[in-house]
Amino acid sequence: MLTDREVLSTINMLRSEHLDVRTVTLGINLFDCASHDFDVFEVKVRSKINRYAKRLVETCDTVGDRYGIPVVNKRIAVSPIGTVGASFTREQMVRACRILDECAKEVGVDFIGGFGALVEKGITPGERNLIDALPEALATTDRICSSINVGSTKSGINMDAVSLMGRTIRNVADATADRDGIGCAKLVVFCNIPQDVPFMAGAYLGIGEPDVVIDVGVSGPGVVNKALQRAIAEAGRKLTLSEIADIIKHTAYKVTRVGELIGRGVARRMEIPFGVADLSLAPTPAVGDSVGEIFQTLGLSSIGAPGSTAILAMLNDAVKKGGVFASGNVGGLSGAFIPVSEDSSIEAAARSGQLTLEKLEAMTCVCSVGLDMIAIPGDTPAETIAAMIADESALGMINGKTTAVRVIPVPGKNVGDKAVFGGLLGEASIIRVPVGDSKSFVDFGGRIPAPIHSLRN
Repeated sequence: MLTDREVLSTINMLRSEHLDVRTVTLGINLFDCASHDFDVFEVKVRSKINRYAKRLVETCDTVGDRYGIPVVNKRIAVSPIGTVGASFTREQMVRACRILDECAKEVGVDFIGGFGALVEKGITPGERNLIDALPEALATTDRICSSINVGSTKSGINMDAVSLMGRTIRNVADATADRDGIGCAKLVVFCNIPQDVPFMAGAYLGIGEPDVVIDVGVSGPGVVNKALQRAIAEAGRKLTLSEIADIIKHTAYKVTRVGELIGRGVARRMEIPFGVADLSLAPTPAVGDSVGEIFQTLGLSSIGAPGSTAILAMLNDAVKKGGVFASGNVGGLSGAFIPVSEDSSIEAAARSGQLTLEKLEAMTCVCSVGLDMIAIPGDTPAETIAAMIADESALGMINGKTTAVRVIPVPGKNVGDKAVFGGLLGEASIIRVPVGDSKSFVDFGGRIPAPIHSLRN
């Protein structure tokens, strides 16, 4: 039971601290729609998505209005199309992508994820066709997101897939050159991808999931920052980092309870099982809704300064400890996001040179994602991008955690220029990529073997 003080605290979070439910994501299994006949596949997909998702937006708005808690995005995640459409040609994969985009628009959701593939040990013909289709597919649709998993702790890293994705990212950027390469903002390359992520661009419905399920992703970096500022101001003394971690933990608990409340309310009204709450702190470009500002509150001149990795590790851990107690089922990524373009404070640090790509990579060892929404020069070689994916995948593989790369090589722009993506994707200055030639390494291909600790059995 919430106390009066806790209720008032939550009301204040909503009014002035940017508390919201970032996304309610409806997972829909499409394996029963698979068919060698593309027309049959199309009919089945349209029917199933419409049947389950037609009330999603309305229900989220109703539940959000009831509790006074906005649901910012309503999304759909489907089974990986690289597997569902195993028999499809490249051209049919493009058509499938457009069908999903049309379905998303018909039911009114903001994004639909799952146009992706799981290729950590090898690439099937259908998955190769999907990857080859990505430049055209992402350039000619509006609401599609794609995730490609190229590695795992159990399987190692598929370097053939890594090399292919380096080239594909360049091609997607070129296909959307008139929009600052925005197609790459809807494409993410993973190692150890979870099966129940509600956040884009990584959302898809895993093979072990129910036929339909509701997952929820909460936000609240502004809430955490305000809680820390209040505690520091009211303490009348210098707080220890143990006390600060405890404040973050208690705040994360309240934020997660809000998400759990909304998610279960939507699931109950739609008569669909509730899946997980993703505990991630997801920022927006709005001032006051930033993960980067937390670092300044905790004594750094900016995110990227020495000490940033330590703070991020503490923040990530405290969010998980608080959130896991507040939710019946926790999943997804669950931690702190550091997407450069989507966080005004992080973007400012990157623009000024205080936050570099090398430091971002180090920080991904302890956060919930990886190199996220980073704008890089448009002439960055495909092999360099592939090597960045390999580095990030290695961190995930060895440490048994999820890592990812979502970089945007912005066509025609160089270090210091600005790319504008709009909405929640924000804008970003182009940052420097470490010099050096990685081509010969990437060209080896094959697989980087799984680490010895993968043999836990």
